[in-house]
Amino acid sequence: MHADGFFEWLGQALGAVIRFIVDGLSWLFNLLAHAGGNFVEGLSRTLGMDTSLVSILALIVGLMLIFSAIRAFMRASIVLGVIWMVLGLWLLSWIIH
Repeated sequence: MHADGFFEWLGQALGAVIRFIVDGLSWLFNLLAHAGGNFVEGLSRTLGMDTSLVSILALIVGLMLIFSAIRAFMRASIVLGVIWMVLGLWLLSWIIH
């Protein structure tokens, strides 16, 4: 009987430790998700765009196109730089209201 009490106590202690770790990780991931949501909300409100995943992906692609244009201009490729810049600005003007 005494051994059953010890193992019961050990199981409860181990369960409490696991519960503490799970609650801590849940709190951390909830905090990160809330911060990410606030960031996307603030970014989209400032730019005047929707908060959908498609809009965020289009913003990223548009910024990558403009970055490609800057790299093309630095390589002295004016025609390719203008093409990338026009595509990037067209995409960004499409999602930003």
